[in-house]
Amino acid sequence: MNKTEFIAEVAEKAEMTKVQAQKAVNAFAEVIAEQMKKGEKVAILGFGTFSVTERSKRKGVNPQTKQTIVIPARKSVKFKPGAGLDLTKKK
Repeated sequence: MNKTEFIAEVAEKAEMTKVQAQKAVNAFAEVIAEQMKKGEKVAILGFGTFSVTERSKRKGVNPQTKQTIVIPARKSVKFKPGAGLDLTKKK
């Protein structure tokens, strides 16, 4: 599912226009991104939690040259699904 298809589904389920759904989806993504940039955690009950994790620097190997390289430390986004997203449960 791409973003356009996602917006169409949101519009249908929320009984709103596609333009309204697009604004809502864009606002949702923008708020999540802003909070992640601040290092904050976003918990959405029944859906999941977005958080920022620190990845320390580590050694790696360049697959083309087989040369050892140092991969720098960085931050990444982690998503932990909530109970509402348990894919092992049958509907």
